[in-house]
Amino acid sequence: MKKLYVGNLAYSITQDQLREHFSQAGTVTDAVVITDRETGKGRGFGFVEMATEAEAKKAIEMFNGKELDGRALVVNEARPKVG
Repeated sequence: MKKLYVGNLAYSITQDQLREHFSQAGTVTDAVVITDRETGKGRGFGFVEMATEAEAKKAIEMFNGKELDGRALVVNEARPKVG
């Protein structure tokens, strides 16, 4: 499985919408939109986990720089958490 960082999301995007969008590139095993603890609103980024390396590469090619809800997405491999 390969985890992708997805940035510049519209604040209105839901986890279901994110999962559905990325499923065009292959099997999505997990999709998370990071939300603000206080307001519950999206913070403009999230993570999508693709089933295979090939599907992750395809998702990056398909969606990096492409618009979703009027915003150009930033899609790349997620870096491991530090600390």
